[in-house]
Amino acid sequence: MSRADERPGLPGADFEEAAAVARLRRVSVRKVAGRLLLNAILALVCAAWTLPTLGLLVTSFRDPDMVSRSGWWSAAKDPKGLSLDNYRTVLAGQDWSYVDSSGKTVKLRGENMLGAFGNSLAVTVPSVLIPILVAAFAAYGFAWLKFPGRKMLFVGIVALLAVPLQIALIPILRDYQKAGLNGSFLGVWLAHTGFGLPLATYLFYNYISTLPRSILESAFIDGASHYTCFTRLILPLAMPALASFAIFQFLWVWNDLLVALVFLSGGGRAMEVLTQRLLALAGTRGQDWHLLTAGAFVSMLLPLAVFFGLQKHFVRGLLAGSVKG
Repeated sequence: MSRADERPGLPGADFEEAAAVARLRRVSVRKVAGRLLLNAILALVCAAWTLPTLGLLVTSFRDPDMVSRSGWWSAAKDPKGLSLDNYRTVLAGQDWSYVDSSGKTVKLRGENMLGAFGNSLAVTVPSVLIPILVAAFAAYGFAWLKFPGRKMLFVGIVALLAVPLQIALIPILRDYQKAGLNGSFLGVWLAHTGFGLPLATYLFYNYISTLPRSILESAFIDGASHYTCFTRLILPLAMPALASFAIFQFLWVWNDLLVALVFLSGGGRAMEVLTQRLLALAGTRGQDWHLLTAGAFVSMLLPLAVFFGLQKHFVRGLLAGSVKG
């Protein structure tokens, strides 16, 4: 390149500047195209997951005659056929009747799931709070206290994550029968607490161990005890990890069927939780899609509310302890 080309404002410099601008534009176009393609793929995946759910939701508002005659997508043509009768039948056990396409009056017996909803709450809330409190205390001890066998004990707790809970059900059930805990809420609380403690302890330890030690040292200098440091400092700072585990544990316990069948069967129908009642509903009303879908959405409402309510802490809790320094 000559000296004349190196001077600013001459054709050589203008060509290089134009080429650089063109390269930047091509890179920008590729980035925009990549983002559009990614968004399109995500939209298709979301539609593939959402469309069947939407169909079930619409079906839960239709009467059984409409469900048997046409698909859920035809509900927009006859919106008058949508009502809350299915939810009244499922929740309150209200008996109701309808007139089918042949003019015959059909009477249906209701399914009282409101009591099962209360039983699920009575099982789930303590089964979430108890392991959170116990595991938080244990994680604080493993992270900030020094005692003999601390590392080996922590390794043993983490190793329990690899043990499937199914192998412990029968031995625990035998012990429960001897202690009189079978068919009681206390028995299922203790079972869910034991099954959830290893994950909770590991998750809380990873988060609490990353907190600045200077905070605790300042509190100790001011005369604070370990209990004061735990309740006033550690618990508020560890809220993302607590919320993350609360979501996992709540969804697990609320949707659990196996543990409820094993430890609550001795309590009879009055002790059944939602999953047990849905199983019975599927067995006795397997053809009544309008009732099955209504019952399914009743069981979904509270977990969705918990997830979206604690969502802002969810990612922070999952990444707890993954980055240090």
